[in-house]
Amino acid sequence: MAKYISDVIFEGELDHGSYLCGLPVVKHLKKHERLHLSKSVTFFVGENGTGKSTLLEAIAIAHGFNPEGGTVNFNFSTNKTHSELCDHLTLARKAKPKDGFFLRAESVYNVATNIDKMDSEPSFDDPVIYSYGGVSLHKQSHGESFLAIVQNRFGGKGLYILDEPEAALSPMRIMTLMAAMDELVKDDSQFIIATHSPILMAFPDAEILEFSDNGIRSVPYKETEHYQVTKRFLEAPERMLKYLFDSK
Repeated sequence: MAKYISDVIFEGELDHGSYLCGLPVVKHLKKHERLHLSKSVTFFVGENGTGKSTLLEAIAIAHGFNPEGGTVNFNFSTNKTHSELCDHLTLARKAKPKDGFFLRAESVYNVATNIDKMDSEPSFDDPVIYSYGGVSLHKQSHGESFLAIVQNRFGGKGLYILDEPEAALSPMRIMTLMAAMDELVKDDSQFIIATHSPILMAFPDAEILEFSDNGIRSVPYKETEHYQVTKRFLEAPERMLKYLFDSK
């Protein structure tokens, strides 16, 4: 069951004319008022533009995370692009996590820059980078730095919100991430993840919430479009490509 956030509750009215009003996820929340999270690992999946990353970001900000990523103690900002949705969400909490991190594949660079900046300033404390493996994240590849954060900074008994981690990781490294997730879940952690990866979605006993024009519904792994399309493609790539190209 969910460890820390059990429900996401929509309250108030968005500004008329806001692009958010057209997102399927917002239409669903306005109609049903709340989204229940029943598992320790919840995946938000669906086509581009359905609002899964927008909702994920809003949940992270409503919890207190920095919009561009990091812990609740990070306060840097390079470009204020987050939506107003966070101002209309209330999180029903079961307990307070001891740890937490909002990790966005697209903003790992900004997190790395902020860590280097903090460590360049005089301090009596140990360098911040020690909590991330001891090597500047800028001196590692995108995937290596992403995993360095997970493997070194995620300490357990925490709430971890990840936005499309597969963008930084190879298939093998996605499985490395899953192994780390398994250890953290066993240590009383909760994950909320927006993803397109059919590998990552296979995580045992996770709930998959599929976002579409029809709203949000819980779906079994093998009924997701991501699994079915990937399976059909890998079984017969030539046939799939012929159909795709000939239909142009």
